[in-house]
Formats: sequence, structure tokens, C-alpha cells
Amino acid sequence: MKASELIEQNNQKRALLTEENEKYYTNLLLYIRTKLTLSEQQSEEVLMEMLDHLIEGQKDGKTALEIFGDDPKGYADEIASHLPHGNKRDSFLFMCEIAINLIGWFLIMRSIIIPIIGGEDSEKVYVTSSLLLIILIMIMTALGVKMIFGLISQKSFDEKATDKKLMIKAGLYGAVGF
Repeated sequence: MKASELIEQNNQKRALLTEENEKYYTNLLLYIRTKLTLSEQQSEEVLMEMLDHLIEGQKDGKTALEIFGDDPKGYADEIASHLPHGNKRDSFLFMCEIAINLIGWFLIMRSIIIPIIGGEDSEKVYVTSSLLLIILIMIMTALGVKMIFGLISQKSFDEKATDKKLMIKAGLYGAVGF
């Protein structure tokens, strides 16, 4: 089964969990999925096995806490340490896809904004400054993705982390980056 099919099936099966078990499992799921270096296919297979195990345990009246233990972060770290890293070729293709999308959006926005601003240099393209701007946008995007995934991973097991605090951190990063 492909990773996308496993994700869809996982989303459907999670509806069978109690509220408490669903919260525990969702934290595990988010923590493992935000580890970008792990193999997506293997991660989804393990998550599906964990979900099936949890659903079976729940039928016997057990909670996720009883099944997986009272240290969900430690358990998730243990699971992640045994998962293989993703294929570097797939990661490279994914990064290239993001880079091409960013360049495309940059060119689209430039073609919209320059005619509106006008001026005598609106027809000229400055290659060096455009390339530097594109590289800066790519770096800021990569750091932004890493930061947001880090915040999601952090929130998974930190009871003190509130959505408001995380949104402020992400907003500040966006403001500074802009």
C-alpha cells in the first residue's frame, strides 16, 4: 500500500478511538510525521500498526497510556530511532519541486507587481538581484518549514505549549522573514 493510501486509511480508523486515545495517538502521529528525514512509507506503516494495536487494546478496555506507556515522547523517540531514513533521491526531488514552485511564484508575483509599480525600468530584469532574492526566499522557506515542524513536534508532548504561544512564535518568524 502506498503512503498516501495508508494516511487516508489512518485518518478513517482514528475515528474509532476514544477521545483520550485519539489525543495520545495524534501526538505520536504528529511527532513521527514531523521527522522529515524518516522514510514516509515506513513511518506510515508503523503508525498504522500502532493504530491497529491501539484499536484492539481499546476493545479490551485498555487506554493508550496502558498500551504504549506513560512516556509518549520517549516511546515516539524509540520508534523513530528504529525507522530507516528516507531515500535521499526522493528528498532531493521534493526539494527541487519546492524550489521550482518558489521560482514560479516569484516570477508570477514579479510579473504582477512590476507593471503596477511601473517606472522606466519596469521592462528590465536584473539577474543577479533576482537570483539573490530567490535564494533568500528559498532559505527563509526552508528555515520556516523546519521551524514550524519543530513547533508542531514540540507541542505534541508539551502540555505547557499553547496554540497562542506557537502562533506568536510562527508569526514573529514570518514578520522578521518578511
